[in-house]
Formats: sequence, C-alpha cells, structure tokens
Amino acid sequence: MSHQYQLEDLLYLMQRLRDPDTGCPWDIKQTFDTIVPHTLEEAHEVAEAIAGQDWPHVEEELGDLLFQVIFYSQLGQEQALFDFPSVVNVLVTKLVRRHPHVFPQGNLQHSRDPNVCLSEAEINAQWQQIKAQEKALLKQREQAATSVKQAVNKMPVIDYLAAIAQTLPALTRADKIQRRVAERGFDFTEMTAVIAKIHEELSEVEEELTDRDEARLRHEVGDLLFACVNLSRHLDISPEQALDQANRRFSERYTLAAEMLAKQERSLELNNVNNVSEREMEQAWQYAKQRHPQLQLELGL
Repeated sequence: MSHQYQLEDLLYLMQRLRDPDTGCPWDIKQTFDTIVPHTLEEAHEVAEAIAGQDWPHVEEELGDLLFQVIFYSQLGQEQALFDFPSVVNVLVTKLVRRHPHVFPQGNLQHSRDPNVCLSEAEINAQWQQIKAQEKALLKQREQAATSVKQAVNKMPVIDYLAAIAQTLPALTRADKIQRRVAERGFDFTEMTAVIAKIHEELSEVEEELTDRDEARLRHEVGDLLFACVNLSRHLDISPEQALDQANRRFSERYTLAAEMLAKQERSLELNNVNNVSEREMEQAWQYAKQRHPQLQLELGL
C-alpha cells in the first residue's frame, strides 16, 4: 500500500513553502489580505463541485479549501498571533460548548446517556442561551475598543449586524442580516406582506426610470433585490443557490440557442452581419428552453 500523507505532512509542507531561503517566491510574499480572494474562490469551487455531485472534484476542492486554513495558520504563527493547534483548540472548545446535549459534562471524552435526548425545541432554547452567553463574552472583549463597528458609510451599525462578514456574497449577507433581525421579531408575519413589499420596491424602480438618476436607480434596485431575498428566506430557499442555478440555466439555454443559429451559419447577435432579428432571437431562446434538460425534468418528460 502506498504511503498516504497526513495532516502533519501538510503543516510541514506549508512551512517549507514559506521558508524565506528555500521556499516558493509566490507563497513567501503572500499576506492575510492577499490570500482572502483565493479563500473565497476555493469556497465557491467546493460549492460548485457539490452542486455537480462530482465527488472526486469535491475531495480535491476540500483539500484546496483546507490549504487556505493551513496558510492562514502559518501566517498567524509567523506573526505570533495564533497557530494551527490554537485554531483547532478554539474550534473544538466552541463546538463542545455549543453541544451540551452531546457533551453534558463539557468535555470531549464524556457522552450523554443514550436514553436521555432533548427535544428539538429544548435544543433550540439551549442554543439561544449559549449564543447570548457568547455574545456577552464578545462584548466584554470588545469593550475596550467599541461594541459597535463602523460601516463603510461611517454610520454606526448595531453589533450583531456588524458581526456579519462584509466579504460575504451580497445575497448571502442580505439573507443573514434579515435572519438576525427576524430573530428579534423584526419581520413580516404574512407572505402577502412579503409579496406586497416586492411590488412596492418594483414600483419605486419604475418611478426612477423617468429621470434615469444612476444613484437613485442603484438605490431602488438594491431595495428590490433585498426584498426578493426576503421572499427567498420566507420560502426557506437559499437566495445564493437559487441565483446560481438560474445563472447555470441561462448560460446553458443561451448556449443551446447559439448552437441552433450556428448550424445556420448565423450568430446570436442582434443586427449583426447575419441580420438576426429580435423575433429570431426570441425563437432561438424558446427553442433552447424547450430542449433544456431542466425544463424537461420539470415537465416530467
């Protein structure tokens, strides 16, 4: 059986890459800030591989994502901020604390009585209590500085909203913001109100179309998108996944439409040298929709 590398080997590899004398020039010059875009990209590639159920690719992409954690840990160790063992310690400590229904004595070695199991409602109530305790501890640590972080526009933002990472995709961040305030009762209680809000925001976009003020249009379109995220949340649908799937469907259908016209030695471009009309473009699009596997699946064909 061939040798299999272990976690210790990965940590050693990272040290070698960052060695100032014999390491990789690219890895040596990286900083926390320069690695962040790669981390976000790797997380998206994991999600894409899972969506495609490409399990060998999932395995590979998870390794790439793990490497990001190893890289940050190495940077932290070099700057005496933290290291990989401390990252693991903080994570395990937090997870044990957050699962008293699994670790009733507060340590990793002891198990709960298999005959005693909390209900889902009891676990949720327990979780709310734990979150409140964690937030209180966080406030104590931040009290020397401030308990309210500053937003990009310098307006103060309440701590539990400021804690949501601004580097998240906008749809995901909107969903998290709405969930945080909904936990505190700031939410629509009827689906009809959610739909009405979308219509209201769409009307405001339409009103701004007359003046074509770019700043105002951006403002109103943002409100409309935020309202659509609210609808997704109330339907328990991930807005990020929903839009990602819509992106895929559009790209695949557009490709089918383009291929259909290409067989006629024409291009899917309005008023190009082949004189493709709007009507013909619409016909090509409808052709693609009818032949798209997703639509056939939805129709049970």
